Amino acid sequence: MHKEIDFENAIEHMLITSGGYHKGDAKGYDPERALFPDEVVEFVKQTQPKFWDRITQLDATKASTMLIDSLTKELHAKGALSVLRQGFKCVGKTVRLAFFAPNTGLDPAAAERFGQNRLTIVRQVKTLTGAIPDIVLAVNGLPVATLELKNPMSATRWTVENAKYQYRFERDPKDPLFAFKERCLVHFAVDTELVYMTTKLEGKDTFFLPFNLGENHGAGNPLAYGDVRTSYLWQQVLTRDSLMDILARFIHLDVEEKSVVTHKGIKRIRKEKMIFPRYHQLAAVRKLTDHAKANGSGHNYLIQHSAGSGKSNSIGWLAHRLSSLHDADNEKIFHSVVVITDRRVLDQQLQDTIFQFEHKLGVVQKIDENTQQLAKALADGVPIIISTIQKFPFISQAIKTLESKGKSIEIATEGKRFAVIVDEAHSSQSGETAMELRKILNKDGIESAIAEQLLDMEDEHLSEAAKKNLLREQLKRPKQPNLSFFAFTATPKFKTLCVFNEPGADGKAPFHLYSMRQAIEEGFIHDVLEHYTCYKRYYKLIQKAEEDPEVPRRKAARALARFVQFHDYEIAQKVEVIVEHFRTHTRHKIGGRAKAMVVTSSREHAVRYKLGFDKYIKRKGYTDVKSLVAFSGEITLKEFVDKKFTEVGMNNGIKESELPEKFNTEEYQVLLVAEKYQTGFDQPLLHTMYVDKTLSGIQAVQTLSRLNRTIRGKTDTFVLDFVNEPDDIFLAFKPYYEVTDKGDDTDPQQLNTLAHTLINWKIFTNDEINSWCEIWFRNRLNPTGGEHKKLNAMLDVAVKRFTDLSEEDQNLFKGQLVSFRNLYSFVSQIIPYQDSDHEKLYSYVRFLINKLPRTADTRTVHIDDDVELKYYRLQKISEGKIDLMVGEAEAVYGPTEVGTGQAEDEVQLSTLVDKLNERFGTEFTPADQLFFDQVRETAVANEKLRQAVMANSLENFEPVFNKQLENLFVERMDGNEEIFIRLMNDESFRNVAATYLVKAVYSQVKETTV
Repeated sequence: MHKEIDFENAIEHMLITSGGYHKGDAKGYDPERALFPDEVVEFVKQTQPKFWDRITQLDATKASTMLIDSLTKELHAKGALSVLRQGFKCVGKTVRLAFFAPNTGLDPAAAERFGQNRLTIVRQVKTLTGAIPDIVLAVNGLPVATLELKNPMSATRWTVENAKYQYRFERDPKDPLFAFKERCLVHFAVDTELVYMTTKLEGKDTFFLPFNLGENHGAGNPLAYGDVRTSYLWQQVLTRDSLMDILARFIHLDVEEKSVVTHKGIKRIRKEKMIFPRYHQLAAVRKLTDHAKANGSGHNYLIQHSAGSGKSNSIGWLAHRLSSLHDADNEKIFHSVVVITDRRVLDQQLQDTIFQFEHKLGVVQKIDENTQQLAKALADGVPIIISTIQKFPFISQAIKTLESKGKSIEIATEGKRFAVIVDEAHSSQSGETAMELRKILNKDGIESAIAEQLLDMEDEHLSEAAKKNLLREQLKRPKQPNLSFFAFTATPKFKTLCVFNEPGADGKAPFHLYSMRQAIEEGFIHDVLEHYTCYKRYYKLIQKAEEDPEVPRRKAARALARFVQFHDYEIAQKVEVIVEHFRTHTRHKIGGRAKAMVVTSSREHAVRYKLGFDKYIKRKGYTDVKSLVAFSGEITLKEFVDKKFTEVGMNNGIKESELPEKFNTEEYQVLLVAEKYQTGFDQPLLHTMYVDKTLSGIQAVQTLSRLNRTIRGKTDTFVLDFVNEPDDIFLAFKPYYEVTDKGDDTDPQQLNTLAHTLINWKIFTNDEINSWCEIWFRNRLNPTGGEHKKLNAMLDVAVKRFTDLSEEDQNLFKGQLVSFRNLYSFVSQIIPYQDSDHEKLYSYVRFLINKLPRTADTRTVHIDDDVELKYYRLQKISEGKIDLMVGEAEAVYGPTEVGTGQAEDEVQLSTLVDKLNERFGTEFTPADQLFFDQVRETAVANEKLRQAVMANSLENFEPVFNKQLENLFVERMDGNEEIFIRLMNDESFRNVAATYLVKAVYSQVKETTV
């Protein structure tokens, strides 16, 4: 299979011979209507003869035209999905365009109608705009999917990236075949290795999702022995029965409506998105329902799906399928499906999604009033019930309450089976509350077992009633034969794995897995550990940056002094770090919309942070950063005895329920939290997290994962951790992560080394970089066509030189380019200064990488980066002007050579460390004494200080000396970090040291100049 046409032939042959398709004729396609009219007419004739007789009686010569015109209009008004499911109106009658498989075999006619659907595969259809997709799949004459195929083994060596390019730039979204919702519902970009899909063509902004099996818990596809890796697409997913099932029970239109305040008033915005299941969602739902259909109730399933897996949709699809699932004897497997969740958003989402499938109300009931409502829903046999688990222990009391009101109800569980879907399963699901749920849903079964076992009980110390209750408590704990649990979580605990233990493909729980690694590699979530740094590491990075001889030493050292260790209660210093880091590095991200979260250790901690934030921002006069705080209840602080602090009060009246929506606006950038919003909070604009709380295990994973949501323009995340060690965080993530250790700390000095190495390849020069950046940065918002041409032409010069390298050198050079790009994107968030040379090289390299031809060991090629460029421009603009004329670093001067001190002075000063240890409880050693000796010698050699000594008394010299003291400490900080940190952050400690030093310097200068 060396040609693209061979690829087409293989897919067509399989779908026709064993996939349930017929070979379609491209000549039968009507490009104006984007239909196969003859197929439509024939289907209606065969399946709805009474309607066809009626329409031909009206006007036999125009019957086909009337039918097609009516269909075309309703496709435009209602969309293809709605027409497929509900039909369309023609001459006052509803005409069906498809029949879906029935849930049971009780109606043979329904099964027969399903068999009359005619699916066709049509190759090389020519559309209205002249596009020719490789394959079009149609259901009864209505196109529902297209495929663009690429064969890397062909002469062009094109891959799936080229197929995506075709969809973006060579397929007009206004063409009737590609019109959103109206015809094709999904478009697949396919090669022999990978599959991507999209449900909406938007030109260069078209967004593709991977549709791959996953390989070794990561992205991609495993080997398919005897076939290509992507053969599952046409062998499993696109076969007749599978595609019809997806059209009937999976695809749905997600509609989001919100109000936006404009200068003209409130404007309603409606956003529509067609949801096609990702492969792991489709596989999980089908695997679960197949197992339940074959094995009935009484099983506990664990579905370990990472954040970013689309869990809400998976739960919706599963709930709908389970509610209508029947066994081989046409018996309902589950009489009700109970969804246990604490997420309000899931309630409405489930109702909206399932309404599209059923098109009737009452299928889903949300328990949002009280436990009596839950009891009534269970008694009435509502198909899908959404509730919190906390309501179940109170059902017995609720039934009594209803009886007292004259509303007697009975929850009859005899002969009834329940599916319980748990949204976010933890060990609490195996606790007493979950057992109460079991007791309620298998009340009759438990009572029956009590009657049987009561006769065998030999405990004479218990009354009959006590024995019954004891048995009742015991019997509610194990699996119940009429209950099946379907538990979703990304982070199962040991107990979770024990309770939900139905074995998966490898013979053990989980039953289905979609790992965090795969979600990251497929781009559904960000890797929050990629740019994670603890405070010590942060300090070291700044210190290493400071060692660069081309960096202004004083500026870097002062930044270091501000950002070093401090006591937990000194929140003001942490606030300064957070606010300045956010304003310098974070707020420019995601097109200037990035937000941050500060995780605090307690409610008091959160309140003090909020007070510190507001105070610091006010003192600095900043107007570009505002914070909200989230904590429960009310607290008082010892210094504000008469004042009570609440979340609402500190947020100027914003209600707790309004906080997520308010934080989503441009008014607020930072959210300070204490035990709130650390799980289940989806805010894709969260970019940075500042952690001031000890985290471990699942809590660490769930907390840091608040950053992992993706949104267009978000390219990375950042975590600054004041408390935890990287090793502990790594160990917390490892069970759910499937990646290797990230290795040693990054050294910013590597940037200089890499930059020097890249220039030495002579693929580009500094002058060429400057010329390219001059154009790029001059007009970033609206570059002209001519500028684009110049930028490309300048990169082409480097590309030509690159192609002259050997293949080995090409790989090496390209690897170094990528290393520089990745390293700079990380380190630029850390270092307390800006380097315009590195910024220019980064900008140039970022686009050069995409222009370089693919080498043997770099398969992925990004064809177009315009979407990301847009956000990159916005980000860089908000960072301020980059003056390309300025590039030289400020010179750095080290301390002058110092002489030797006097013995008596050394003896006198040697007591300083002992005094400090005694007074402040420190444990500095005699070796630390050398630091003070060096400071003294540096001061003695300073000509200005020597002149000041000779012109002043000790008392008058002291303020002059103290002004220079910070510089003296900075010059001798290397290798003396601990004592330096204490001096810069503890005023009392510094004052004691200064008193000793000023006397020593003053006396030594006096004696040496006499």
